[in-house]
Amino acid sequence: MAATTLNFSPSVKLLSNKNGFLGSQFSKSFVSSKLFLGNSSFSVGTLSFTINHQSSYSHINGSRWSSTAFRCFAQKSEPSLSVDGRGNNGASERVVVLVIGGGGREHALCYALQRSPSCDAVFCAPGNAGISSSGNATCIPDLDISDSSAVISFCRKWNVGLVVVGPEAPLVSGLANDLVKAGIPTFGPSAEAAALEGSKNFMKSICDKYGIPTAKYQTFLDASAAKQYIKEQGAPIVIKADGLAAGKGVIVAMTLDEAYEAVDSMLVEGVFGSAGCRVIVEEFLEGEEASFFALVDGENAIPLESAQDHKRVGDGDTGPNTGGMGAYSPAPVLTKELQSIVMESIILPTVKGMAAEGCKFVGVLYAGLMIEKKSGLPKLIEYNVRFGDPECQVLMVRLESDLAEVLLAACRGELEGVSLNWSPGSAMVVVMASEGYPGSYKKGTVIQNLEEAELVAPSVKIFHAGTALDLDGNFVATGGRVLGITAKGKDLEEAKDRAYQAVEEINWPGGFYRRDIGWRALPQKQFATNA
Repeated sequence: MAATTLNFSPSVKLLSNKNGFLGSQFSKSFVSSKLFLGNSSFSVGTLSFTINHQSSYSHINGSRWSSTAFRCFAQKSEPSLSVDGRGNNGASERVVVLVIGGGGREHALCYALQRSPSCDAVFCAPGNAGISSSGNATCIPDLDISDSSAVISFCRKWNVGLVVVGPEAPLVSGLANDLVKAGIPTFGPSAEAAALEGSKNFMKSICDKYGIPTAKYQTFLDASAAKQYIKEQGAPIVIKADGLAAGKGVIVAMTLDEAYEAVDSMLVEGVFGSAGCRVIVEEFLEGEEASFFALVDGENAIPLESAQDHKRVGDGDTGPNTGGMGAYSPAPVLTKELQSIVMESIILPTVKGMAAEGCKFVGVLYAGLMIEKKSGLPKLIEYNVRFGDPECQVLMVRLESDLAEVLLAACRGELEGVSLNWSPGSAMVVVMASEGYPGSYKKGTVIQNLEEAELVAPSVKIFHAGTALDLDGNFVATGGRVLGITAKGKDLEEAKDRAYQAVEEINWPGGFYRRDIGWRALPQKQFATNA
């Protein structure tokens, strides 16, 4: 049998394939029911289903499908309890959530949302093959997330009560504006507030106006003027494209010639297009980088746990910058005292400043910090207006609070007094990337043993960032950063051991990974066996 269709007159029509749910129609009375689509089991109303995927395949309209067997039985509905952001047990409204995006960060968000007692169902658009196969969400690959009207129509059809926007591009283009205007609660800032990430010049001007500590800088439209300033300041020095450049618009120039070349590439050659038509020339700060995240409701902010990532592609933090090759939480460099300083001197002044500017910020503020070597104090390097990737992965496996409930509270301006619960111990994620990344890389290389890797040690979870399924049902790599092998442990050493144990179980000749994630926080002897 090529595919299985179940008809429940008049309420439900379900169509399943190997990757989970592809098509379905529900009456409105069922939309708020507990629904885990694409998993081994799900329920609609008082019926519960177990899905057994068989190994036989058929082709329909050029697509390869698996046959699927369903078993159903009656299940008594019971009122649900959830733990709210304040740690209290109590009855809670149930919500259907749509996550926008399709990378490792979005997989981690889906994972945490699916575990939230107040969450009824999780959709992810476009999602990816790993998210779908894991059962953490129902992926909607055909939904055009750049078309606000299409997203709004989907939300209304499926009674979506919360949209969580993962990537920065839809935020900067105004998706949150359109959704909020349509009355759909959306966790993510407006286009105006997203300029904190979309324009480094805007972020710097907010820092200037509201006394937020950051690196000294000047902004330039003219290449010769920029070079003259660079000559006066000397090297090392940092050159940044003003706009979004897919994480590649920052050049740390160690010599004057490198700095001049960076300016020419942006302002003369236009390698980053409109994103690089204005450049920020910034002083080089020496110290240790750290990531700080806070949930913001427009007026209030609450900190998340600390995390630290590794941007450079090579061991020992060498080679070119990437989107991030691994991360760990908590980050020892961010002591409780420093976290308090960051909240008081950086996060809260930003939140209040944005409100004063008439563009309240609702969403997650991700502050890229430098803990300066000479002063020991934090300075703001940059803002991102979404969860970091891969930091999100380690935060979501440690989060014990109801994520859906907390994000809804942020959308409603109700974060005051909310606190979050976190699992003790540590978490680490090791990113596996395609050979050649961050340069050119081959797509379609086969990845095997993922299921075995997740079972090799306790508390291992594999998040998919860039995978698809080939015609034989194998996972294949479709991106630069492809997998996030994540593990928890009683301490960072145990989390590291479990994560690397799982990494070594994966059979992917076309991939590579750093062998020293967490090296700043662990004794060097920890990495002797991985060298």
